[in-house]
Parts: sequence; structure tokens; C-alpha cells
Amino acid sequence: MSIELKMAWRNIWRNPRRTFLTIAAIAFASIILVFMLSFQLGCYETMINTSVKISTGHMQIQAKGYLKDKKMRLVIKDPGQISKFLDTIEGIDTYSFRTNGFCLVSSDKRTYGVVLTGIDPLMEARVSSIKSLVRKGGYLKKNEVFTALIGELLSNNLKVDINDELTVLGQGRDGSIAAAVLTIKGIFNSGIDEFDRNVIMMGLKGFQEIFSMGKSVHEAVITTNSLGDVSMVKQVIQNNFFKANKIEYLAVPDWMEIMPGLLQGIQMDLFSGIIMYIILVIVVAFSIFNTFLMAILERTREFGVMMAIGTSPSRITKLVMFESICMTIVGIILGIIIGSLVTLYFQKHGIFIAGTEDILKEYGIPDRLYPRLSLISASAGPLVVFLITFVSSVFPALKIRKLKPIEAMANV
Repeated sequence: MSIELKMAWRNIWRNPRRTFLTIAAIAFASIILVFMLSFQLGCYETMINTSVKISTGHMQIQAKGYLKDKKMRLVIKDPGQISKFLDTIEGIDTYSFRTNGFCLVSSDKRTYGVVLTGIDPLMEARVSSIKSLVRKGGYLKKNEVFTALIGELLSNNLKVDINDELTVLGQGRDGSIAAAVLTIKGIFNSGIDEFDRNVIMMGLKGFQEIFSMGKSVHEAVITTNSLGDVSMVKQVIQNNFFKANKIEYLAVPDWMEIMPGLLQGIQMDLFSGIIMYIILVIVVAFSIFNTFLMAILERTREFGVMMAIGTSPSRITKLVMFESICMTIVGIILGIIIGSLVTLYFQKHGIFIAGTEDILKEYGIPDRLYPRLSLISASAGPLVVFLITFVSSVFPALKIRKLKPIEAMANV
């Protein structure tokens, strides 16, 4: 340890009150940034996982152009080949196949345009949360072909209930008329109005029969072990499956491409959060700047004596900078430790925000939110605090270079 560093450490404790207040300000800013970034990122992860579990998955394999224009003819021709490959990929939690068709659905009283989705009940229960969202009746069984799950809002609009019949009318893949009578087995409520108002689910085999699909499907819906695995799994599918087998008619969009509105909402919220964090850091920076400036002004006579006995201004500047760095490092370390402990506590127990249940439910988010501590959330904020604090201490320290020994010693 250099002599300047030892002297700097001793000097900062010459005025313990000022030192404690400075360290506390730095620590407080670090605690707030660690916790709030972890909370924000945790909320985003919850929003994404909740949304993908209801309908889209973390990614999908589908025919090119299907995401933009969901035409019946844009299908996956051999889902069995895809199934065998997906079983070999690490990072995939589970997957399921779906078919979709736009059709008219009629009850005894009303008619609406909806999306009819064919699902494999067993595979769908693993890839999505739809089974747990059934609020009335029951979930589809494996061998049930012409039974259906319907959203609560759609059931209200059609004025139907459990065991009522619905007539669906659409166009098959070969251009033929697709028609069937479905019996309502269950009514679900996802909390997402658009989904509950427009979607009906039935057995995959029944859908393929009605719409002349053969064994083809429209989507392979994939969920990964974590959000961090999405990019890796996508690359493996593209390189080891599409390119290796020269499959050019398929694409693998991830959740950001499938749900651009959710991504934009997250980006806007993150941007507004960053603005608030910048304001917090600036307030702390002014506090630190004032503290360091006052410390230098109070020690002007001391610096004059040091220069008079031969100490160079650059060495004194270096000493003052070491003092600021020591206080900053101590404050940041305390902030990271305390902020991480607070975050880990709420990461385990969650945070219940009273009065927001209906708003959160609208987006399918549980009423208890959990922050997620990560390397980014634990280090990004404190790093910014360190840089801003360092810059705040540079200007006061540079004033030392302008001091003249005789005038400085005369200062009281």
C-alpha cells in the first residue's frame, strides 16, 4: 500500500461525522439502485414468463411468413421430425404443437369471429398455464375431439355455459368448408381480455380433421428453462436443424418478435426508470461534490504548509483523490452488500402491492412481485455511482493546483 493511500485512509477519519455522512449517501444510492434494478428486472421476467406461458411460448417454429400473415396453408409439414430434434436440445423445458384457424362461432343467440386453436391437451398442459386458468368446468382430455375450452369474456358475449354447443364455420387448408359442432368443456380466465375474448381451444386431432390438415401443424411452441437460454436454443435450431437439413421454409421467431408490444412496453418502462435513477445519482453527486469542496476549502492552510515544505501540488491532488476513492469504495461495498441482502429477502418472500390487483391481473401478472438479483442489477448501479462520484471529486481536487503556498498559509 502506497504512502499516499495510507495517508488518505487516515485523513478521511479526521472528521468522522463528515466521512460517515458521505459514505452513507453513497451507500444509500447504491442500495436503492441495486434493489430497484433487481425489482424492475424481476418484474420484466415475471411479465414475460406469464405472457409466454399463457399463449406464445419463449419461441416458436413456424413457416416463414406465418407470423405476419397467418394463412391456413403456411404449415409445418413434418412435426414428427421437429419433435425428434427438439428432444435432443439442452435448454428446452418443453414444447407443444398447435394449429390455428380464423372462423365464425355461433351459439343459439349470437355469432362472433374467433381464433380456433387445436392443441394436444397433454403437451399443452406442460407448455402453457391454460389448464390452471380453467375457472369453470374442466380441462380437455387426451381423446376428446369435439370438446372445447372457451374464454370467459367470449362465453359471456355468446351467452353460453358448460355443456352448451357451439357451431364453428371456417375454411380448410384445401379450400373446403370446415364446420363442426363443439361442446363446451371448460371456461378459462387468463386475465388478458383480448385472449379471453377471441380464443377457443379444441383437440388437435379434431382440428386437423375438420380443417383438412392431415398431420401438419402451424406452430411448435417452445418454452426454455430460463429467459437466458432463449438465444442459445434459437441458434441451435437455426444452425443444427434448419441449415444442417437444408430446411428453408421454416423460421424460429422468439417472444420479442412474437410480442413486440410487450417488448416496447418493457423498453419504455426501463427508459423512464433510468431517468429516475439518473436524477437520484445527480442528487448524490451534488452532495458528494459539496462535501469534497468544503473539505478542500477547510484544509487550504494545510495544503499551503505542505507545498511550502516541498510537497508538489500533483502529490497533494493525488492524496485528495485517494481520499475520495476510499470513501466511495467503502460506501459502494456497503451499498452492494445491504442492497443484495434486502433484494434476496424480497426475492424469497415477494412484494405485495395493495390496490393494484386488478391492473396486474389485466396483464396476467400475479399480485405478488419478486425482484431478481443478478450480476447486472448488483453492479450496474454502483458502477455508475462510482464514476459519478469520481468525476464529482475531480474538480475540487484540481483547485489545489491553483493554490499558492504563501496565500494558502494565510488562509484562515
